[in-house]
Amino acid sequence: MEQQHKLNNEPQGEELVITRVFNAPRDVVFKMWTEVKHLGKWWGPKGFNVIVKKFDLQPGGIFHYCMAGDGFEMWGRFIFLEIVEPEKIVFIISFSDKDGKITRAPFSVTWPLEVMNILTLTEQDGKTTLTLRGWAYNATDAERKDFEAGFESMNQGFGGTFDQLDEYLAKIYVNKI
Repeated sequence: MEQQHKLNNEPQGEELVITRVFNAPRDVVFKMWTEVKHLGKWWGPKGFNVIVKKFDLQPGGIFHYCMAGDGFEMWGRFIFLEIVEPEKIVFIISFSDKDGKITRAPFSVTWPLEVMNILTLTEQDGKTTLTLRGWAYNATDAERKDFEAGFESMNQGFGGTFDQLDEYLAKIYVNKI
């Protein structure tokens, strides 16, 4: 059964915090996260193609996608909880099946089913600082511990994903979107 989400911005356990500066204005970086024509071009691990199955940018809406590469595919989804253009997106990310139902991560039976994420964007001198805060949400103690033990791996994974965003921004922003 799918869970109903009440907006709770209080971390449960330790939170992952990743900060990255992009050489583009905040409104442009916000578009990279909120327009399907862009999001599918950079989201996900290096070497994987992202196929967007559904994208509904509104509170309660879903971004449902498949990451495919080397004969392997992995499904995921965001459930959007709050969108404040151009400064904040709050969403819960989960692994899913092809129909969008929450599933366990393919790499761990104790990975949390849901991870709360708060993405904030600030701009200074035409550059955007992205801060992503995340924590295990509606999780058991074992799931929280597994999530917290994965901080180094998630930093590397998001680092690669944000490298792709950086490369995509350099290419697309030159053309002024």
